Amino acid sequence: MLQVPRGSREAYIPGSSPCHIGLLWPYLSAMSFPCIDPADYDAQLEAKVARFKAGFADFGLPEPAVHRSEPLHYRLRAEFRMWHDGDRVDYAMFDPADPKTPVILEAFPAVAEPIAQAMPVLRAHLMASEPLKHKIFQVDFLATLSGQLMISLVYHRPLDEAWEVAARALATQMNAQIIGRSRKQKIVLGQDWLLEEFEMDGRQLRYQQIEGSFSQPNGGVNRQMLSWARTQVASVGGDLLELYCGNGNFTMALAPLFGRVLATEMSKPSVQAAHYNLEANGVTNVTMVRMASQEISDALAGGREYRRMKEVDLASYDFSTIFVDPPRAGLDESTVELARRFPHILYISCNPETLRANVGALACTHQIAASAVFDQFPYTHHLECGLLLTRRVEA
Repeated sequence: MLQVPRGSREAYIPGSSPCHIGLLWPYLSAMSFPCIDPADYDAQLEAKVARFKAGFADFGLPEPAVHRSEPLHYRLRAEFRMWHDGDRVDYAMFDPADPKTPVILEAFPAVAEPIAQAMPVLRAHLMASEPLKHKIFQVDFLATLSGQLMISLVYHRPLDEAWEVAARALATQMNAQIIGRSRKQKIVLGQDWLLEEFEMDGRQLRYQQIEGSFSQPNGGVNRQMLSWARTQVASVGGDLLELYCGNGNFTMALAPLFGRVLATEMSKPSVQAAHYNLEANGVTNVTMVRMASQEISDALAGGREYRRMKEVDLASYDFSTIFVDPPRAGLDESTVELARRFPHILYISCNPETLRANVGALACTHQIAASAVFDQFPYTHHLECGLLLTRRVEA
């Protein structure tokens, strides 16, 4: 393995060693680059699981189901700075401990195979085309398990006709969706979304993934999360309230298990994608509302009337379960209070610390019935986790 000395600009060249520079986006702050070594994967995951179990020992945590990642080529999203040196342009990342020194990448083993295969091809095209290379600042990749690929090229200059001609040729040659971006400019060659498809418990699920919007970065682990969540509520019945539904990632998998689903999300692009996904998957029992969790909590508690809820008859729902997949900050106080009213709370968390705080606040009414960990981000300290909480008999 080629070492990258502090304060120097060295090209990274993959060699016989399996240790590679790790991709931390979007978790770069306050961390150093890890070493991606499949030989270390089991030990690192074991350490993360041990920390999770210790953190929830006070709550009678059941033995968690452990869902592993592929040790290499697991990431469906990646973004790289493009570093110019004379006539050369290279992929680069920056260590937060030394943010002014680029780490040049010839390859990157964390990214999914479609991205890994595209990286050297794209770089060769950039080097051979002045309209494509000139003042390119960043490249963003988005891939799917079904093999589709989108490449967003970001520039520090206005994009002109020469760029568009070259980019259209690039899209054809790479069989990829190409998007060009610069200040106040976005050129879409084809479409600005991909269609993810995979099998889940005998169904073929389809998801529109829009450029620039959130999608699950680790597709293999995401499938495991969906399967685990379905198993936990397979026999619950009744209706489901889902908060923070995004593009409907969990909604499409969970909806067939319930009578009706009321799903909420604030992001307009995510709501747009969710509506597309409902139709693409033939899901007809879901009502989408664009509301914050605090607003839906207020509405269900009998608070003020909300214009976006005027077509929703809340009293007609027979909610048995609330499903939440909140941001890293976890559930706010009003949403915790709302969750207490449900017999079942299905909780997916990207932050065990805020999850622990929320579980502590719910401990007087609910107990942990099942737990799982999902290694979305190998070789980092981050761990996705899931809990099923059920109402205590005495509550």
